[in-house]
Amino acid sequence: MTGTSSSARTGTAPTGTAPTGTAPTGTAPTGTAPTGTAPTGTAPTGTSLSRRSLLLGAAPAIGLVTLPAQARAPSLDFVVIGDWGRDGKSRQREVAQQMGRSAAAIGSRFVISVGDNFYEDGVTGVADPQWQSSFERIYTDPALLTKWHVILGNHDYQGNVEAQLAYSATSPRWSLPAPYYSRTETLADGTPVEFFFLDTSRYILEYLHRPKVRVQGQDKQVQIDWLERALAQSKAAWKIVVGHHQLYTVTGQDHDFKEMIGPFKPLLDRHGVRAYINGHEHNLEHIVVDGVSYITCGAGSATSPVVTPPPGQFASDHHGFMTMRLEAEALGFSFIDDAGTTLYQASIPRRT
Repeated sequence: MTGTSSSARTGTAPTGTAPTGTAPTGTAPTGTAPTGTAPTGTAPTGTSLSRRSLLLGAAPAIGLVTLPAQARAPSLDFVVIGDWGRDGKSRQREVAQQMGRSAAAIGSRFVISVGDNFYEDGVTGVADPQWQSSFERIYTDPALLTKWHVILGNHDYQGNVEAQLAYSATSPRWSLPAPYYSRTETLADGTPVEFFFLDTSRYILEYLHRPKVRVQGQDKQVQIDWLERALAQSKAAWKIVVGHHQLYTVTGQDHDFKEMIGPFKPLLDRHGVRAYINGHEHNLEHIVVDGVSYITCGAGSATSPVVTPPPGQFASDHHGFMTMRLEAEALGFSFIDDAGTTLYQASIPRRT
């Protein structure tokens, strides 16, 4: 598979069976409540196992690793993690160890990080000790020494964002060419795939009154215009959008961001996007709205309680990550926890 990237420096739901277990107690944090719509469509095929999960209608750095050409399969396999950098604490190290084992098992080509890379306040510079204590010395499995395609979260904006951009020139695996950018891949059969990586913190209204999250004054429209053009011009059979903040969540209107739904949902719907992947919520979730899968993968270290999901949705408060397999006709993914248990699997068909 080949891959190229471009940057903008400015700036069918699964059917499945229910897991065993009951929901943990807890209340969800407050947030902005959009007017939301119920998920529509049929569900991706899915199965799950978990003591706390809830599902689908159920009550030091070394060189970059390059896999040999003969190991490349028709599928594009990779792993996704979010909300992780805590000096190995809050199960970050255990998640990293299992992620390495799973990445090796699937022949992962790269890693996607959906933001909040360093807690609580980002990094101070390219020499910040957290690069070692939260990244280089944590994700040490050879299968994780591939490229990391990274975006920024709100906690990263509490530190030195320019340092995270500049670290791309320091680390052979860290790749953050701009606050938002796109990247293309080609499957072995020639099927084109395009990922669109967003910078979403500037859209969250509460940060306008939280000076510690340094997004005040950023141009919101320029990124929306860029995404509109990029999606419209893309010839890819698969279009996948990645952002830190969610549009929709299983927890519902208290956690849905209407300021994300308003500008971005019409673009996803209009241009045939099949999946939107995010972090921010410290759990693992899958919800389908109007044929688009909204996938939350924010359980790379500390986690938050989940609520019982309605039919057609999945949520788990396990610490974990996601593996993804992209083929010409289907996008499959699995949520895996720090013990190696597959909590949930689903397959999203290619839009015809």
